[in-house]
Amino acid sequence: MLPKSKKPQTHKKINFKEKFSKFTEYWQPKVVANLNDYEIKLVKIKNDFVWHHHEETDEAFIVVKGAMHIEFEDHTVRLDEGEMLVVPKGVRHKPYADKEAQIMLVEPRDIRNTGNIEDDLSAPNDKWI
Repeated sequence: MLPKSKKPQTHKKINFKEKFSKFTEYWQPKVVANLNDYEIKLVKIKNDFVWHHHEETDEAFIVVKGAMHIEFEDHTVRLDEGEMLVVPKGVRHKPYADKEAQIMLVEPRDIRNTGNIEDDLSAPNDKWI
């Protein structure tokens, strides 16, 4: 259960542009909504992330603005604005963006952004904006 101060209001629209304007740091996902046991998160990314995987869950990347890449062991996928990709659970990957990109993530609650590793880029869970 969410703390009372963080509980989202029902029937209230979420404006991505307004939410993205509230933070500047990279690789620090912010929760904007719950969907059953999932969280909808917004994150700004730039440069390299870390190689990792999520053992128990798939991970959805949706590009809201800009472009990003997701590197896999044997190939790299470029995602442009308005595109998405689901990385299957257990698949090792490394997201990166040459320039700032704004991304939406859909993943189960309490998932560490660096998956199976602890790193300087590991972000706190359940940080709402």
